[in-house]
Amino acid sequence: MKKKILLFADVGVDDIVALIYGYLSEDIHLVGVVADYGNVPRERAIQTANYLMTYVPEGKKFPIIGGAEIPMTAQEPTFYPEIHGEFGLGPIIPDVLVDKYENFFEIVNIIKEYGKELTIVSVGRLTSLATMYILYPDLMGTVKDTYVMGGAFWVPGNVTAVSEANFYSDPVAARVVMNYGENVTIIPLNVTDYAIVTPEMVDYIDAKGQTELLKPLLDYYYAFYKERNPDIQGSPVHDAITLMAPLFEDMFTFRELPVFVGTTEGRVDQGQSITDIRPYIKFENNAKKHRIAFGFDYKKFYNRFMSVMTGESFE
Repeated sequence: MKKKILLFADVGVDDIVALIYGYLSEDIHLVGVVADYGNVPRERAIQTANYLMTYVPEGKKFPIIGGAEIPMTAQEPTFYPEIHGEFGLGPIIPDVLVDKYENFFEIVNIIKEYGKELTIVSVGRLTSLATMYILYPDLMGTVKDTYVMGGAFWVPGNVTAVSEANFYSDPVAARVVMNYGENVTIIPLNVTDYAIVTPEMVDYIDAKGQTELLKPLLDYYYAFYKERNPDIQGSPVHDAITLMAPLFEDMFTFRELPVFVGTTEGRVDQGQSITDIRPYIKFENNAKKHRIAFGFDYKKFYNRFMSVMTGESFE
């Protein structure tokens, strides 16, 4: 049976790689995409999602839902055209801009329709997901499970020395999700930084012709990462590996621990994800714990990513 997934995304390059993986995979049924601000403004995220829909085969198309425009912190969002391009499409500028999208509260209908069969995967800022926990806590309790790309535990952040972008950009929302979410699995930079797609992988996928979008997107993305870190061997596809996680949990090793997110604006720990692994610490019985991925099997990721993206077997 296909995994029914509602994806919350801020529609940048790695979000689109995840979406391409999602509609090419025979194991995923994307029931909707919530397009949020983040890598690009919400308006462009919606337009880019509509542009991507022109590549999605009939029978695999999914509704686009308008998500959050600003974070719960009320700070002005920072966008990243130098990493993701003006529309989150790297060098691509859509010729036709379409603003079609569903009302935010379509999320309620999707959850009611699929309930315990539904997995939520959040790969962008957590504002929209947190809003659902605030407005509909009981309804959110009917969702099977939730996977969040976010956080960095005792490893460098990608916005500050200690903070990852999704938690940093709306730490209040991140804390809401950590405090109220049930059956939450966190896929942090500890593993996503190592989900590398090399230029050789990109060229091979491109030659197989299943997707013409991947190469311009990841060539652009890799150029940014290579300039920042000349030793990097490819592009980390943070969001694609998070979308794969509900299908392939054997790619990871997990620990269940409480998570605290720093929320003080302007402090060095804004958006920092913190937990305690001291073996002698006993947590209170009511301490909410989440499953955090700390270990990662690259070979399994490589085989499964390449199999879907090329239509060939790499197992």
